Amino acid sequence: MSAAVLTAPGRVRLDRVRRPDPGPGQVRIRLEGSGVCGSDLAQWRGAPWFSYPLPPGQPGHEGWGEVDALGSGVEAPAPGTRVATLAIGAYANYALDHASAVVPLPDSLADRPFPAEPLGCAMNVFRRSHVAPDDAVVVVGIGFLGALLTRLAVVAGARVMAVSRRRFARDVGKQAGAEVVAELDHGPAALEEWVRDWNSGRLADSVIEVTGTQSGLDAASRLPRVRGRLVIAGYHQGGPRTVDLQGWNWRGLDVINAHERDQAEYVRGMREAITAVETGRLDPWPLITHTFPLDLLDQALDMARSRPDGFLKAVVIHDG
Repeated sequence: MSAAVLTAPGRVRLDRVRRPDPGPGQVRIRLEGSGVCGSDLAQWRGAPWFSYPLPPGQPGHEGWGEVDALGSGVEAPAPGTRVATLAIGAYANYALDHASAVVPLPDSLADRPFPAEPLGCAMNVFRRSHVAPDDAVVVVGIGFLGALLTRLAVVAGARVMAVSRRRFARDVGKQAGAEVVAELDHGPAALEEWVRDWNSGRLADSVIEVTGTQSGLDAASRLPRVRGRLVIAGYHQGGPRTVDLQGWNWRGLDVINAHERDQAEYVRGMREAITAVETGRLDPWPLITHTFPLDLLDQALDMARSRPDGFLKAVVIHDG
């Protein structure tokens, strides 16, 4: 089978490797494709805690495809079932995963790319954000995840402000239903005033930070009201962050780190995402802005790193 191998920071080649056989409790999936995640960029840039070459197919982890073989002790999902998977190593034609970590995809999603892992992440973050009808919610950072969270908050009956550096991304926030948009580059103090002007003099009930940057965290920390919620959805890499603990203390904030690492919670979010798409609560496909073949994975990762105008999310499609 073909698998992408990151041989060094910023360097990838396509290798022929042995197709893996499923072990006990596992299924083998013939992958159709995988999403490109922002968390992949640490390996692509060459963060010092990684060793190269990476194992074949890594760091891809947003795969979907068709079950083609079962390991011992596995009865379902049956071969031929189209599924989303949490398998690490999804930049390859085949991957193995535990049977309990794959989620069948309904016929209504046939022939559509479906990176369920990040969609499930959005559902899990939103659940932990405790957004209620008529809440004033600020989403700081409008990429793929921020746009999904904006839409989920709007559908839940909240009033939403979408904040981003990029004009294109602010337009996406408006399309997702945000009542108002604001520019992140004007700084925390200006954003605080914009939130008060928008929300009748009050700060926000919930602020969801989705930038993964120090500056985004600084801005988001200024925006929740007394006893409001600050939800950390951005994936922060590359070292420690500083926080305004005095401000957090003074306002008695509930600070929620909304990332999950439990497999059952990931699967729960993926199942909820499928339902949300089937019922029209979410429409992820307009947010998938770029598609690449597996042999152009380097271009997909470079685009995810540079984030040119018009970019939100890339997927890599496999030829088989």
